[in-house]
Amino acid sequence: MNIEKSLQQDISKAFSTLFQAELKADEIALQPTRKEFEGSHTFVCFPYARLSKKNPEETGKLLGTHLVENSEVVEDFNVVKGFLNLVLTDATWVGAFKDIFNAENFGFQPANGKEVMIEYSSPNTNKPLHLGHLRNNFLGWSVAEILKANGYNVHKVQIINDRGIHICKSMVAWQLYGDGETPESSGKKGDKLVGDYYVKFDQEYKKEIAELEKKGMAKEQAEKEAPIFKKAQELLLKWENKEPEVYQLWQTMNGWVYDGFDVTYKTMGVDFDKLYYESSTYLLGKEQALEGVEKGVFFQKEDGSVWVDLTDEGLDQKLLLRADGTSVYMTQDIGTAILRFTDFPKISKQIYTVGNEQEYHFNVLFKILAKLGYSWAKECYHLSYGMVDLPTGKMKSREGTVVDADDLMQEMVDTAKAHTAELGKVDDFTKEQAKELYEILGLGALKYFLLKVDPRKRMLFDPEESIQFHGNTAPFIQYTHARISAILRKADQLGIKPDYNSFDNLNSLHGSEVGIIGTLSDYPKKVKEAGENYSPDVIAQYVYDLAKDYNRFYQEISIFNEEDQDALKFRIALSTVVAQTIQKAMGLLGIKVPSRM
Repeated sequence: MNIEKSLQQDISKAFSTLFQAELKADEIALQPTRKEFEGSHTFVCFPYARLSKKNPEETGKLLGTHLVENSEVVEDFNVVKGFLNLVLTDATWVGAFKDIFNAENFGFQPANGKEVMIEYSSPNTNKPLHLGHLRNNFLGWSVAEILKANGYNVHKVQIINDRGIHICKSMVAWQLYGDGETPESSGKKGDKLVGDYYVKFDQEYKKEIAELEKKGMAKEQAEKEAPIFKKAQELLLKWENKEPEVYQLWQTMNGWVYDGFDVTYKTMGVDFDKLYYESSTYLLGKEQALEGVEKGVFFQKEDGSVWVDLTDEGLDQKLLLRADGTSVYMTQDIGTAILRFTDFPKISKQIYTVGNEQEYHFNVLFKILAKLGYSWAKECYHLSYGMVDLPTGKMKSREGTVVDADDLMQEMVDTAKAHTAELGKVDDFTKEQAKELYEILGLGALKYFLLKVDPRKRMLFDPEESIQFHGNTAPFIQYTHARISAILRKADQLGIKPDYNSFDNLNSLHGSEVGIIGTLSDYPKKVKEAGENYSPDVIAQYVYDLAKDYNRFYQEISIFNEEDQDALKFRIALSTVVAQTIQKAMGLLGIKVPSRM
């Protein structure tokens, strides 16, 4: 039973009977009734006064009376200043629940035959992943799962920025100061070791700039003339010419980083279907830049550099190839986009999960691709998200002030351990069970806190708030699931096994039961909304609301003291579906839910 469609059809018939006016069912908008009023669905009468030829208040009263007398789903109504609030029959809610209880893979849509690709993570191989990467990975992975739930065939990819001047900076610093250090000899993860040399480069670079300034050189000129910077530039040219010694060092240091990334991704719980490497795509981008010059799409300056003029698009001129022939980020992004649509010609959307400081970059990229004649350029979308701030301020990779992703995840697990032990929730757990629970809670708290905020908004991450067992947090929702799991274990011990026909003789429902069924009924719509807007926060808010509804039900109703067997079986069935839906919804966010706490 689709409650909303039934109400739309009944309201449409009422308009025809009462006002001799045609109002198509699919044109009727219903909204949730505000909490302070009785009812579940509200029909706003103001826009339809022209059809009823009555004021909104009278229109609502006439409609409400007619629906109570003629609709099988409406039991009562109230009108508040032209808002018609409808109270549905218990039988309607039971029928709706039976459909949910019997549904296969409730909330998820069948395959729609469409393919989408979503890019996320896309790190540089000169430093470990940090807090910003956590929001990026959790967001991209979650959106991919939500799109799958909406019936799409999803390809999860990343572009690894494994070349360029920033990579060469780490390499130069290692050559000058590394003394042959390796992850094995240092005991460090490879990505952290390479990141240390990126920081070392910046430290030495600043010293050299200061020395040149003391000698009277202007700062801007000193930045270009600093010896260590010139070494990095030379190394980049040698790399592009594939000089064996340089290329071997590049492969070795990148290999260290990839090993480190793999460990971090495993802890994060994210994965990829295909990896793209800038070192493999930038040449295709360079070819496109040179072809664009021949076609007159781009232009070349006297120094040999290649540019695109986007002033007619309200933008400016953008560099595509430097004077020395080396490429820039834009060059590789052009090549990567073309390669992806070549590899996956059926994708209907290419989604880039990248921070909002790159909005201009992607605006330019998509316009360049359109200028090059690629019709699919209009199918490219920048999933822009706000930065994550900390109480200590903004992060800077080159200064070594970044909050390391591994460290933060471990800190969250440690915090979960402290909170859980303090509350005595693991007194009967084995050491291994407790360790698993701390990881589920700590990582769940981190993911949920970063995903519950609208992606477009800048946010402040508060580790202490995120781990609380009350409020809009993952531990609150996870604890609700564990509570339901305990109820279901007891029901199983008592042999209570509801089936589809268990509720046929159910006479009445408690208000909190109606509330849960109403929230459950919204799940498919919320999954669809989250997919259309690429917004995991929609799912986060939904599952929090569902957990709140269940806790209200738990506080108001005694489940196992119920003597009516139909009511008892219904409450166990209701608890079962709530637990399943919490698990599914949290799964879309990449969060596990424990069965014991």
